[in-house]
Formats: sequence, structure tokens, C-alpha cells
Amino acid sequence: MKIRYFCRHCQHQVGELDAEKVDASQLGFDVLNDADQEQMVHMQSDGNLDIHTICDSCKEGLDRHPHYHELDNFIH
Repeated sequence: MKIRYFCRHCQHQVGELDAEKVDASQLGFDVLNDADQEQMVHMQSDGNLDIHTICDSCKEGLDRHPHYHELDNFIH
């Protein structure tokens, strides 16, 4: 199983881990509340775990333009 990280704004894959070499609890998923887990952590039908995060580029855009936080989508 792979744990894949995707930016929730631009959909770019920002990382991938081999779950056989890492314990998912070490990644901090257990400290997320239920709403955050539902929004960020997605088990795929192929057995992979997809995590929605934010990439450096989108983070910089949000830092430069804080009003973007009010938008559902600021990447077109």
C-alpha cells in the first residue's frame, strides 16, 4: 500500500510513502479530529491511502493573498 500526498488546491502529487515501511500512526493521523480525517484522508479502492494537504506553491499563494482562504478554489 502507498500513502500518497496531493495538494488539495492544485491536485499536484507532493509525496509518496511505502506504507510497508512506515506506521500510519507515526504520521499523526490519530491526532486529527473526525472532520479533519474525513476531509484529508481518503482510502482508495486500490488500497492506497490519499492524503489531501497543501503544496509549497499554493501555501505561498495563500500567504501572499490571505483573502484566498475565503474561496473554495483559487487555482484555475
